[in-house]
Amino acid sequence: MQLLAVVTVCLVVSCAAAGPVDDVLQYDPYHPSIPEVESPKARSTLAQQEQTIEYWRDNAKRAVEKILNLKENKNIAKNIILFLGDGMSISTVAMARVYAGGEEKRLAFEEFPHIGMSKTYCVNYQVPDSACTATAYLTGVKGNYETIGVNAKVPSYDCEAELDESTHTHSIAKWAMDAGKDAGLVTTTRVTHASPAGVYAHTANRDRENDNEVSKDGCDPLVVKDVAQQLVHGETGKRLKVVMGGGRREFLSSTLDPETGKKGKRKDKRDLIQEWLDQEVQGENRTYVWNKDDLLQVDPQRTTRLLGLFEPTHCAYNLDRVHKDLDQEPTLAEMVDKATDILSKSENGFFLFVEGGRIDHGHHDNYAKYALDEAVQFSEAIALARSKFSEKDTLIVVTSDHSHSVSFSGYAGRGGDIFGSGGKGSDNLPYMTISYANGLGFYDHIDPVEKKRTDINKMDMTADDFRFPATLPVESETHGGEDVGVYASGPWSHLFTGTYEQNTIPHLMAYAACIGDGLKACT
Repeated sequence: MQLLAVVTVCLVVSCAAAGPVDDVLQYDPYHPSIPEVESPKARSTLAQQEQTIEYWRDNAKRAVEKILNLKENKNIAKNIILFLGDGMSISTVAMARVYAGGEEKRLAFEEFPHIGMSKTYCVNYQVPDSACTATAYLTGVKGNYETIGVNAKVPSYDCEAELDESTHTHSIAKWAMDAGKDAGLVTTTRVTHASPAGVYAHTANRDRENDNEVSKDGCDPLVVKDVAQQLVHGETGKRLKVVMGGGRREFLSSTLDPETGKKGKRKDKRDLIQEWLDQEVQGENRTYVWNKDDLLQVDPQRTTRLLGLFEPTHCAYNLDRVHKDLDQEPTLAEMVDKATDILSKSENGFFLFVEGGRIDHGHHDNYAKYALDEAVQFSEAIALARSKFSEKDTLIVVTSDHSHSVSFSGYAGRGGDIFGSGGKGSDNLPYMTISYANGLGFYDHIDPVEKKRTDINKMDMTADDFRFPATLPVESETHGGEDVGVYASGPWSHLFTGTYEQNTIPHLMAYAACIGDGLKACT
């Protein structure tokens, strides 16, 4: 564990810039209670170095040499891991660096040798949601807003159109399994939520996570299959070796939740968790877990398939897990560690989808602290995965589905609190470095009586759920429409450069692994 901690620190931050390892506080990557922080000695040394011409010239020289020494890796990818930071905009990445220790730091995926930019719009919307984008980066086809695993002939909410299998688009997880590989998914959202559903589902409405939601749409749940049912019994879902995240309520009817004692959301009296277990065939060992202790006790060598549902709805924010003593909530890194242990048993390799889904949820509520902490947790899971596999045969791709309206602005001093002030406005009141174009934060930062901005110095900004300011009041902050980054490491990672449509991503991964019906490196 000590070795892994050092590896993770060196991937999450720039060890060369930080000074000797002894000057950096070490921490357990599985149980980080705070972001990695430099000692005063290391920060003081760095500040002195940055005042010299030589420091920046040497810094640039090392960067140029690193680029010149890059060699194209044209091996066939045995394994593919796609990391999806939901809502992880470029500004989120930049702010997360500061939160992780300083402006000069690098998150784990920023150490990857190649980067490109992905255009995220839906077929019918300028600014996308997580459904149409999942269809793009997982199935290679762009679709309409709110639809998953179907082409643009299927309008949102249409009960009949999604039944036409000629409109169905299949994910790279299916392409991998058809080629003899194993596949799985890990998420911090409900496993039936929009992004993970892109791995296995076909639906005209992302909200149809259980049969009751199908009925609410005016559809017949006996004909239109809900997302949870597609995960357990669908063509792709039932073949997945690993499924981990939240969302127990979507699988349960009258069966009481083991953690809350409440009934599930289903109305069909089915227990899909039990149905998943009942599919076990001779010689197979299916394991279902709903808490961290049971997850950590799972023996990968004896486990054929693993289903882990750790919350009735989404997994808890990491800050809540730490500050509210939710000790039975696994971290994203812990889930990824167990998932890769199980999938690594496949002689033919595997495809794994990993979503850091709560970055998006933090932004939607203008909870910047939650969002940035989730981005750092996401980075740590990536560092763990990269330390376990060789670049010779494992392609790791990190991207986001869409941006957010969050802004990183103002003129805060170097090393300042990312959650603090960026300066003063023309009204002589301080403004925050982080702000949003819209959201509920509008109401917290506007004095309804005085009709002016609230002085943030008079506000308690210490809470994890402190809402950051927003310009326009809306119930849920909106996504942004700008491009997002795509970071790649491993076989054929040099292909992930330039600006391209989001639906290109799975085709590039498939090319590197020689799977699917498109172009292949091996041919």
